[in-house]
Amino acid sequence: MPTTCASDHRSVTETSSATTLRRSPRSEATTSVEIVVPVHDEERDLDASIRTLQAYLTEHFAPTWTITIVDNASTDGTWAIAQHLARTLDGVQGLHLDEKGRGRALRAAWTASTASVVAYMDVDLSTDLDALFPLVAPLLSGHSDVAIGSRLASNARVVRGPKRELISRGYNLILRTTLRAGFSDAQCGFKAMRRDVAHALLPLVEDEGWFFDTELLVLAEHNGLRIHEVPVDWVDDPVSGVDIVRTASDDLRGVWRMMRRFARGDGELDTTRDAPAVDPRLGPQVVKFASIGVVSTVVFAALFALLDGPIGPVGADVVALLVCAFANTAANRRLTFALRGRAGRVRHYVAGTALGLLPLALTLAALALLAALGVSSLAITLAILTAANLLATVARFLLLRNWVFKP
Repeated sequence: MPTTCASDHRSVTETSSATTLRRSPRSEATTSVEIVVPVHDEERDLDASIRTLQAYLTEHFAPTWTITIVDNASTDGTWAIAQHLARTLDGVQGLHLDEKGRGRALRAAWTASTASVVAYMDVDLSTDLDALFPLVAPLLSGHSDVAIGSRLASNARVVRGPKRELISRGYNLILRTTLRAGFSDAQCGFKAMRRDVAHALLPLVEDEGWFFDTELLVLAEHNGLRIHEVPVDWVDDPVSGVDIVRTASDDLRGVWRMMRRFARGDGELDTTRDAPAVDPRLGPQVVKFASIGVVSTVVFAALFALLDGPIGPVGADVVALLVCAFANTAANRRLTFALRGRAGRVRHYVAGTALGLLPLALTLAALALLAALGVSSLAITLAILTAANLLATVARFLLLRNWVFKP
C-alpha cells in the first residue's frame, strides 16, 4: 500500500486504495509546477540529485514548485533517504509505492497533484535544468497541452554512446512509421503537461512501465493536443540500470498494442463531457462555411475550365467536385466546426466527401439539361453549374452541421 511523507507545508491523507496528497490552502493557491522524480533503488544518486534540483529551483526557477520523490518498490535505502529529504528540505515530499513501474509512479503522483502543471525528470539529472522553464512556460500560459524535452532536435546537445543513439533514433523511426507520431523524442526523461490534460489522458493509458511515456504522447497527439518540444542539453548516465533489451521488447509490444487500439477506434477522449465538440453558434459557422464555400466554388470553376478540354464536361465535373468535396470537408472540420486531431477523422472525411454526391447529382442533371437544350457555351455552362453548386451548398451545410459533425 502506498505511504507518504511530506515537508511541513503539506498535509497528507492516506486511504486503503490510494494515497491522496493534499496541500494546505496557501500551497493549493500558489503551487504552479509539481516535479515528480520516480526512483527505484537509487540510494547512490538520490540525495545529491534532489539537493541539486531543490537548490536550482530555489535560486533560478520563478514559478512556485514542489518536488515529489516517488519510490516504487525499492529494495535498498532509497525510501529512507527520500523520507529524510522530505523532512529536511523545503518543497520536497515523498511517496512510496509497493509495486515497481515508472508509469505507475507517475500516474500515482500526477493523479494526486493539484499543481497547474505536472512534470517529471530522471533522478540522474541527465538533462540540463536550464531547460525546465522553457519546458513548462507554454503550459503555464495555456499555449500548449504537453511539453517534452528532445534529444533528437537539430539544436539539442547530447553526449552519449553510438549504441544508445542508434536505439533511440531507431525507436522513434518505428513510432513515426507505425503510429504516425509527429514528435521527435518519445523516451527523453524530461516531460510536463497541464494537470487537466494529465487527468484526462491518464485513464486511457494502459502501460505502467517504460512504455508509459510513449503511450501518453501518442494518445495526446491522437486526440489533437498540442505538444511543445524543447531542445535539451543531455549527458548520458554511463551506469544506468535500464535493461535495454527488455525495455525495447516491451516498447515494441506496446507499439503493436497501440496499433490494434487505434484500429478498433479506441483511445479517444470524451470531448463531450466537459465541452461540446462543435462550436454550437450558428452565426460564426455560417460565416466560416460561406467563406470556405466561396473559395471552393472558385477552385471548382478553375478546375472545370482546365479539365473540360482534356476529359470532357462530365469528367471535368466529377473530378473537380471530388477534389473540392474532400478539401472542403477538411477545411470545414478544422475551421467551421472547430474539430482537431484524429478522433473521428476518417468518418468525418468519408461522410463529408460522400455529400459531394449531392452537388454531383445536381450538376450532372444540369449538364444533361444543357445538352438537351443544345447549349454549348462555356460561360453559360459555368453559370448554371455554379448556381447548382450554391443550391447544394445550403443542403450540405445543414447535413454537415446536423449529421457529420454533430456532437
